[in-house]
Formats: sequence, C-alpha cells, structure tokens
Amino acid sequence: MNFSAPQPSFLFVCLGNICRSPLAEAALRARLEEAGLDARVDSAGTGDWHVGSPPDPRAQAIARDMGRDITAYRGRQVEEEDFRRFTHIFALDHENLADLQRRAPDDATAQVALLLDMVEGMEGEPVADPYFGGDEGFRTTWRQVDRAAQALVARLQS
Repeated sequence: MNFSAPQPSFLFVCLGNICRSPLAEAALRARLEEAGLDARVDSAGTGDWHVGSPPDPRAQAIARDMGRDITAYRGRQVEEEDFRRFTHIFALDHENLADLQRRAPDDATAQVALLLDMVEGMEGEPVADPYFGGDEGFRTTWRQVDRAAQALVARLQS
C-alpha cells in the first residue's frame, strides 16, 4: 500500500459508523497529533441506519477514557465520492471490505484495504465488533484500532 501521497487522507468504514469506525478515526487523529503530522481523517458506514447519529455511548466513553472527545462525530454512509476524496479507505472487517470493493466506481483512486492488514501479526483479522457486548469489547476494539493507528503513523513517517 502506497503512503507517499502529498496529502494522505484516511476513511475508516464499518457497518453502522457508531462503534468501530469512529474509534479508529479518533485513534488515528490522536496518533497524528502526537507525531505532529497532518492528514484528513473521517469515518463512515456501509449501512444507513445511523446517519446523523452520534457514536454509541460506550464508544464515547472509551474514547473519553483515552483522552478523545467524539461526541460531535455523526454517523454517515459511504458515498461514491469517498473513493476519489480519500487516498486510503480501510474496512474494519471482511464483509465491509467486500461491500466497499463492490461499490467502488471505475474511476476510484483510493486504495481500499482491511485495517488490521497494516498491523504486523494481525493481517487478515477483523477489528472486533463490540456492539452486542459490554465495555470490555469496546476496550478491545480501541486497542486494535490504536495499534493500527500507530502502524499507519509509522508508515507515514518512513
């Protein structure tokens, strides 16, 4: 995956855009700030159930515990333009990756991949979906997306 774009931009995609993808967005924003790097970062869902909704309260709580405020984030659905607007689109699981690959227009310029493919030793794994579980699931999800954020920043710095 090429990270040499003059202005890299990242879109994280899960199913509803209220749990995993907002946490991935928050984690990358935090790691970029720490590294003094600038990149456009956003998140979206393949489904439309939560368009306009804030992240799940449990996602907000774990983000707050990690020093990030995601209360202003709002769910949105992936748009065709996203495939040209972003340099990288990361699916958080295989189902959403397949959906993104089906939706990609012929003139797409974004590189589309599975997020944890960026983390050595986690290639091919999905980010845990915490929606139907408890708080520990959200902590697990945060740890996974934060590791991916660290890996992305390392690639940007190399």
